[in-house]
Amino acid sequence: MAFKDKVAALLNEALEERPDLFLIELTIGADNKINVTIDGDNGVVLQDCIDISRAIEHNLDREEEDFSLEVASAGATSPMKDPRQFKKNIGRTVLIKTQDGEIEAPLVDATAEAAILEWKAREPKQIGKGKETVTKRAEIPYASIKQAVVVIKF
Repeated sequence: MAFKDKVAALLNEALEERPDLFLIELTIGADNKINVTIDGDNGVVLQDCIDISRAIEHNLDREEEDFSLEVASAGATSPMKDPRQFKKNIGRTVLIKTQDGEIEAPLVDATAEAAILEWKAREPKQIGKGKETVTKRAEIPYASIKQAVVVIKF
């Protein structure tokens, strides 16, 4: 079994034991530098990273193949890539960039196919002068999202 395949199999096995965690990215460089980025439905704590690291490291033989391993959580400012990340951030304000532009609004729902945003906007009245507040809603398919990040406000 190729080194890359063995690492992927060990990682999948470790994640099967922890269904609350999921893989964001696995990269293996030419020098066997393994980088694993994980996220969780309830966040990721240090012990989660340690557990995944040990599940991989303790089942690889450095005598056969030398490697370095880094397991990290997706940071607060990391782009969202997986639909589970969108579900976990329902209720938070997100900035989503598509080919048509960008929208910054609260994430109200996340289906298997799309992120749903809802916000209030001031628009000219249909009849008469002045403006009125209307509720806008956008359903953005994941396939059309170039980048999506949680907006952190202090």
